[in-house]
Amino acid sequence: MSVSMEWNGDIVSAMIQANAPEALNHAAELLRGYSQPLVPMDTGILRATGQVTPATPGNLEAHVSYDTPYAARQHEELDWRHDEGQAKYLEQPLADHEADLQQAIASRLGRGL
Repeated sequence: MSVSMEWNGDIVSAMIQANAPEALNHAAELLRGYSQPLVPMDTGILRATGQVTPATPGNLEAHVSYDTPYAARQHEELDWRHDEGQAKYLEQPLADHEADLQQAIASRLGRGL
């Protein structure tokens, strides 16, 4: 009895690399959605600035951000109290949904195989 195998690692790697930006961008959009209800709300300006800077084939990093002069401080100040929303509005949903986000990425990568 003999067994023969063909290694297609280069092809699989190329397929994963090609699908990685879309998979990362999908997970970033999910994180943005998870974070929206937690963003402190006064006038709604901070929530409205939530955005995803997408990953590209040349840069496999997607970023979720909120863009006001006070966004970072609102995120970090644990002593500030909000009628609606909270501090750590990005960090908490990332931690709470880490497994879901990883699964979303893996699922999108798997579709390309």
